Amino acid sequence: MKAPIRLFQCLISLGLLIVSAAASAQWTLNNEASTLSFVTVKADHVAEVHTFDELSGTIQMDGSVSIEIALASVNTLVPIRNERMQSMLFETELFPRGTITARINSGRLANMAPGSSEEMGIDFTLELRDQSQTYNATVLVSRQEDGLMATTLKPIVVNAESFDLAAGVEALREVAGLPSISRAVPVSFTVVFED
Repeated sequence: MKAPIRLFQCLISLGLLIVSAAASAQWTLNNEASTLSFVTVKADHVAEVHTFDELSGTIQMDGSVSIEIALASVNTLVPIRNERMQSMLFETELFPRGTITARINSGRLANMAPGSSEEMGIDFTLELRDQSQTYNATVLVSRQEDGLMATTLKPIVVNAESFDLAAGVEALREVAGLPSISRAVPVSFTVVFED
């Protein structure tokens, strides 16, 4: 009789460990599979796409989302322009990171079958240079075997004035000798989170 009791106790302990691990699990952002891009318009008609190449983040089991953007990873495909954006616009030595936070319905995600997709509206807060603004993103969430992918269906328009970036935009305009640089930029993302 002792052997079955011990086996039963082991199974209960194993079950508790699995439940405990699941409760504390989280999804982690896959930087290589994720992109965050924004479009600038200079001289009225010249549009260019830029990215941030270093993202990190998690989705906790309670649905809290946190994504960090390494602002020094801005990539415009022009090294001198990258340096100018780092120093004159984002001031990365003082403000090295931007942060996106949100809360999503984790139960809704858990109930999605692998391979399925669903359109969702997500409210999120962007913090940049000690300023924060709340936005709403329309995203397509696709459930994958080992996580999920979320892609914006519409760009999110971010204004430089909202984050005290207008002076930096003007400094960039002057140093580049341009007649204008738009202060409103469309932002899009695809983020992949894995178990």
